[in-house]
Amino acid sequence: MNRRKAAIAAAGTIAAGALTAGLISVPSAVAEGGSTHARAGKHSGAAEARGVRKAAARAARAGIDWKDCPADWGLKDGVECGWVTVPLDYADPDGKKIKLAVDRARSTGGKEKRQGSLVYNPGGPGGSGLRFPNRIPDKNPLWAKAATAYDFVGFDPRGVGHSAPISCADPQEWVKAPKADPVPDSEADKLAQRKLAKEYADGCKERSGDLLAQMTTPNAARDLDVIRAALGDKKLNFLGVSYGTYMGAVYAELFPGHIRRMITDSVVNPSRKKIWYDVNLDQDVAFQTRWDDWKKWVAEHDDVYGIGSTPEKVEAKWRELRATAKKNPIGGVVGPAELLGFFQSAPYYDSAWASVASVWSAYLKGDEKPLIESAAPDMSDVAGNKASENGNAVYNAVECNDAKWPRDWKTWDRDNTRLHEKYPFLTWSNAWMNYPCAVWPLKQHDALEIRAKTSHPVLMIQATRDAATPYPGGVELHKRLKGSRLITERDAGSHGITNLKNPCINKRVDAYLLEGTVGAKDVTCAPHATPEPVGSAAKATAKAKAAAVPALVP
Repeated sequence: MNRRKAAIAAAGTIAAGALTAGLISVPSAVAEGGSTHARAGKHSGAAEARGVRKAAARAARAGIDWKDCPADWGLKDGVECGWVTVPLDYADPDGKKIKLAVDRARSTGGKEKRQGSLVYNPGGPGGSGLRFPNRIPDKNPLWAKAATAYDFVGFDPRGVGHSAPISCADPQEWVKAPKADPVPDSEADKLAQRKLAKEYADGCKERSGDLLAQMTTPNAARDLDVIRAALGDKKLNFLGVSYGTYMGAVYAELFPGHIRRMITDSVVNPSRKKIWYDVNLDQDVAFQTRWDDWKKWVAEHDDVYGIGSTPEKVEAKWRELRATAKKNPIGGVVGPAELLGFFQSAPYYDSAWASVASVWSAYLKGDEKPLIESAAPDMSDVAGNKASENGNAVYNAVECNDAKWPRDWKTWDRDNTRLHEKYPFLTWSNAWMNYPCAVWPLKQHDALEIRAKTSHPVLMIQATRDAATPYPGGVELHKRLKGSRLITERDAGSHGITNLKNPCINKRVDAYLLEGTVGAKDVTCAPHATPEPVGSAAKATAKAKAAAVPALVP
């Protein structure tokens, strides 16, 4: 799950030595597609199953040649980097190969406490997990206990970042602003957006080569198993956030016997009826709910921000801001689309509540600079713009390839027009984000049926008011993975909650990772602390970055 610009966010093993077949668990003949349900999807063919077995065996023999990380990767001292080779197409494991970038920080508890590697995916599709190992040298207190037992391992999934990156458009052109208002005023506006989506989808095919068709969640899950083998781990320890939960769910279906520990945080609804078109429609409703929560909070702190003393007054100011930016883009570059790209970080993350409100407050008091700096693209940041476009390309490639999408415009127009009436905050922006899938130039697969009994119970964590991955997704995956446990954070809605301070959740995550315990029954936890208002835009933004949680990218 991904949006054009989630402004306040953060990304983020047994090593080396000769590895022998006796120490490595290589998928058995039935490991992939081990249940009858797995065979319902198009991704679970015998050729791919043989291919991943062969690739994992090769990776186990090769291991990972850990070295100092490149200086421009932005990683801390103590983090090591390496590469894992995987097939481009698992049906042809001896054919073309690609290399996946991986990194790790070693566990802190010594050999006697070490339990293996904890592999991480932050979401997307299109998110890089390379910053996750930074939590060990940063001495992140929430992860200190887990760090005694696990090497923290991150990776760039196929097509992402340093792992054979794909592209759909020239990055500098793609980030240019202001863009058209996503809310259409006419049929001509809709037609113009559809034309842009078609050009973008065709650009994906033209710029991404053979890899584009192989950008699927099942292939990402197969890559994950090859990484497991290269790390020398008999079974996988995995933390997936947001889209990472769907990667984990697909892994559980394809490799149910390979799970040692798996945490899914902020869960994508895995139902074949939901992936991916309906998942995005469900987001529109949930984002509106969380947007309303934030407006209420802003109103409660009107003495700090001066935006409005009631949610209705805050909404009126928002509509006024949109109208102003539509008529005359702020600073010449911030129109309604750019505003939404910045403001939607508040429904995403509690950590962004104060910073978004502070930037808005500054604007109302006559200082446009914080809003322009927060919402407008930085054309001088060539590397950042390239990463942003790459993340967006991966998002579309994976979701468009994974499942069948409606191809007729009438369906999209009907559904989004209806939703926009009650849930206007995100609906049309979300529609245009995904519309390349309606005109996708490649074959679309049937989504994989997820329904498995795993070798160790999966721990799921979900907030009831999560906007990006609505709560029913966690309930649905809980039903589909036998023996799993669900921790519910009630009356809360921040996205990616394992990295937030909530002792009710934190202690259960530690117990699961260190001891494997899931408890006798599901648990409901009280919400984490509500954010405190911060009046200064600069202070609020700095505080938000310091508290940043796993992100949806770009």
